[in-house]
Amino acid sequence: MKSAVETLSPTRAKLTVEVPFEELKPSLDAAYKQIAQQINVPGFRRGKVPPQVIDKQVGRGAVLSEAVNNVLPEKYFEALQENSLEPLAQPEIEVTKLEDNEALEFTAEVDVKPEITLPDYEGIEAKVDDIELTDADVEEQIQAMRERFGTLKDVERAAADGDFVVIDLKATKDGEDVEGAEAVGMSYQVGKGGMLDGLDEAITGLSAGEATDFKSTLVGGELVGQEVDVNVAVNQVQEQELPEYDDDFAQLASEFDTVKELEEDVRARLGNGKRLEQAAAARDAVLEALLEKVEIPLPETIVADELNARRQGIEQQLGMAGLTFDKYLEDEGQTIEEFEADLERRVRDAVAAQLILDQIAKEKEIGVEQQELTEHMMRRAQQSGQDPQEFVNHMLEHNHVPELVQEILRGKALAQLVEAAKVTDESGNHVELKNLRPDGTIGEDEPEADAEAADAEAADEKADA
Repeated sequence: MKSAVETLSPTRAKLTVEVPFEELKPSLDAAYKQIAQQINVPGFRRGKVPPQVIDKQVGRGAVLSEAVNNVLPEKYFEALQENSLEPLAQPEIEVTKLEDNEALEFTAEVDVKPEITLPDYEGIEAKVDDIELTDADVEEQIQAMRERFGTLKDVERAAADGDFVVIDLKATKDGEDVEGAEAVGMSYQVGKGGMLDGLDEAITGLSAGEATDFKSTLVGGELVGQEVDVNVAVNQVQEQELPEYDDDFAQLASEFDTVKELEEDVRARLGNGKRLEQAAAARDAVLEALLEKVEIPLPETIVADELNARRQGIEQQLGMAGLTFDKYLEDEGQTIEEFEADLERRVRDAVAAQLILDQIAKEKEIGVEQQELTEHMMRRAQQSGQDPQEFVNHMLEHNHVPELVQEILRGKALAQLVEAAKVTDESGNHVELKNLRPDGTIGEDEPEADAEAADAEAADEKADA
């Protein structure tokens, strides 16, 4: 087999491949056997029809076509290896010559990984915000715990912010009931928001047995985005009683005996969470600092496909949340042009980041052990809420394992990149990343597996950002 490559752009190549006809013989033999199993010819058993009879019955052209379809993927892959090309997408293949008993020629245009020359990233500098943990943060968590153990009691007064009410809702449009826009006996906390614009204002000041009308805009259903008339009736007003914040509560709500121990634990957990947030910001900052130092040609078809996928994902999420795209833009304070520009910037950064991490993994000759792959699949299954075995079977059946391996490689490359960087907070303090455990605590100078696991997830999140 002969192959030649033509560089169409830094990210797209055209392969021209010539396959000697004798190399088609195994595929031709297989094609004859396959067709023989599919046809009935009087005087021959199924599967035992000779090639010359098949040529007469079906035609030599059909056999050649079947053989070519079988051999093309193999020869395409060989040509990629022969020319050291790394494809990024499915190729556009065209058979340019097929002469019986002579030769097969085809071309394949495909997006390929560009050549990337990385600058020296040892000691690359990046800054992140200080970790800020206040008494108010701790108090907020303690209050949330007390609310989880709170009880409700009926009160004979008007509803106020923070009260719970039992309400009936009904929306109408031009005097007609809106299907699906009604609720009976629904419990709702005044001031919580998230349902209908104007609901909190309408309920506030109403006592049990009272009702009122207001106008609002629907966020779901067939009339989404349209203004409707809403009637709300209050059946009950309930006040939440919180347990006393004392040692008895600490024993009820936790494994601790005193509120002092409980507060120390809450503060520690909040600190660990903020440390993880700072670490994620540090990884992004290091990667962005490297992105600024290198020019990477991006495959436009990959960027376009990713842009479309992101748009569809956003539209699906908005649909599930009952929001229109216009409402989303209004809430974000963006125009459609600003949204598109921001989305494209993020997609281009994500694609460039993937290419950089792939290059680092290649240069450092990073590998993936079977145990690492297994653990990564278990984490992915847990994150998606799937049964681990079903997740693994799906990945194997749909040939997604190479993608998972790539995620791990990028995570390990990111770990090496970050460990080689100099990351400080705004106060000039060193940010510990190498020994940061998945729970936010700092370990000894050894848990590389935990760090790489966290970085694998961070690399994947960065690519999705």
